[in-house]
Amino acid sequence: MSFHVPTVDISSYTGLADPFGRPATAAALDAACREVGFIQIVGHGVPDDVSAGLAAAMDSFFGQDLETKKAARTSGVNRGYTPPKSEALSLSAGVAPADRMNDFFEAFNIGVTTDDHPELALPADHYAQNLWPDVPGFEEQVQRYFHEARRVARALTTGFADALGLPGDFFESFTDHSIDVLRMNNYALPPGEIELDADLTGMGEHTDFGIVTVLWADRVAGLQVLGHDGAWHDVMPEPGALLVNLGDLMARWTGDRWLSTLHRVKPPVVDGRIERRRSAALFHDGNSDALIRTLPSADGVAYEPIRVDEHIEAKLNGSRGGVLNTTATREAERIRTAVPG
Repeated sequence: MSFHVPTVDISSYTGLADPFGRPATAAALDAACREVGFIQIVGHGVPDDVSAGLAAAMDSFFGQDLETKKAARTSGVNRGYTPPKSEALSLSAGVAPADRMNDFFEAFNIGVTTDDHPELALPADHYAQNLWPDVPGFEEQVQRYFHEARRVARALTTGFADALGLPGDFFESFTDHSIDVLRMNNYALPPGEIELDADLTGMGEHTDFGIVTVLWADRVAGLQVLGHDGAWHDVMPEPGALLVNLGDLMARWTGDRWLSTLHRVKPPVVDGRIERRRSAALFHDGNSDALIRTLPSADGVAYEPIRVDEHIEAKLNGSRGGVLNTTATREAERIRTAVPG
């Protein structure tokens, strides 16, 4: 069977279509989550001008010189600027690359802060303040998209609850102060900063950490997903669609009935240069203090309960701290046995 990422119209969950269509949508979500773990979603309701504004904001920031961008770098929190070759996502999945920190993408992160929930005593490390660069319109345009992407993530979790036969509000108590992070990625570097060879790593093999990821991306080749056949398959968003994939916490909840799919970025090289690629991933990771237990109805792997903050910290220690994540044994084995390519 050929690899295929299914397209699902979620308009019955975003208020753009009759809610009577939800059972069929929930069934389609369940099939996609069981068979692939990646979904093309339409009917999400994100206005075109909001997505265009996000792209323009990214261009404005990433178009600056490296030293200017480094002024927006933070230490010890998942916010601000990340320069090229300062991360290795494969470490979060239990695999050490030959070059310890080799992912050449650069990124800028924002997220939910303690100020967003003044009624709660939230930990400052997971709900850190955002650092906004002095780029005209950047904060406004990025915040607009962040708001829309979070809305889509919440609509999806309602659909997921229906798909799993759970109460419609099941995920709300786990996500009412969710560690939501928007990571904007840029995969273009000036000539001479990297060696253009077959082992070029834009973003190493990894699974996402939390509940669900909502991804806006250019229609440029590079994203690859590991299929059941052990081979890497190219994935590109359809026009107007957002890509959605599940994270580790959803796989733990469902006992691996639903897949936290391994993926990576291997950008194409055209005429000796990397073709530019941009993406923005909204990570909907759950409340820091939420305890994730495998659902009683799950008939697969029975995971040990884990707190969201402990899981996220172990993964970030790998990708950003350079510490091999020794708990990611399943992911590491799948990467090692994948068909080269």
